[in-house]
Amino acid sequence: MDTGLKGKTVLITGASRNVGRVAAVSYAREGANLALCTSSKMEGLEETARLARAQGAEVLTQQCDVTDGAQVARFVEAARQKFGGVDVAVNNAVYRTDAKGQGFLEQTYESWQRNIEVNITGPYHICRNVVPLMKAQGWGRIVNFSGIAPFLGHGAAKAMAKVAIIGFTRGLATEFAPFGITANCIGPGTIGTERETHLTEKKLFADQPVRRLGTPDEVAELAVYLSSKQAAFITGQCYLINGGLYYL
Repeated sequence: MDTGLKGKTVLITGASRNVGRVAAVSYAREGANLALCTSSKMEGLEETARLARAQGAEVLTQQCDVTDGAQVARFVEAARQKFGGVDVAVNNAVYRTDAKGQGFLEQTYESWQRNIEVNITGPYHICRNVVPLMKAQGWGRIVNFSGIAPFLGHGAAKAMAKVAIIGFTRGLATEFAPFGITANCIGPGTIGTERETHLTEKKLFADQPVRRLGTPDEVAELAVYLSSKQAAFITGQCYLINGGLYYL
């Protein structure tokens, strides 16, 4: 299938590992240019870039904290200068509020704020900078990430952020559809990434019809489809990819 992504520029945040890395390689296979960032050490991001370049992609890498509006503006401007614009924005950077298994009363205010800054304000900064470029060219794709937490009531802070990003996505979809821009959301269940290696099938799959972890490739390919020319009539949606654990 010709996705129409050849020669397009795809910006991916949090691209140093897991879904972000796999997505970068998947877009590279479609012939896209890549603007990749991470807020952590650059070694992981450069490995992602190496894998993408092996597929023939041109790649820009930059360290960027998505919570910092000035850093985001510099990153997007660097992508514009190198590639001429940004066609697809994949807001993959995430802060995991439940990383230590803390409940609501154990969570610090600082953690609550960081959750908002990365998971909500980060996509705001990215979209605030890329949407004008997309409007000017009359074409664009925005892919955000929610999750299964708000539907199952898992973690107050996590669920709050995941619901908020769905609302943000739908607002963008409505406002910018007349300019050829779509905005959609992906809500993964439990995906087999580096941070989920401790999970066991017995613990996880009692109520999940598809009794396995999802894969980063499955999530990445959904992102690619939502970015394609074939998905031009799909906007404002949240696609759950969770093995049937919850039906929206």
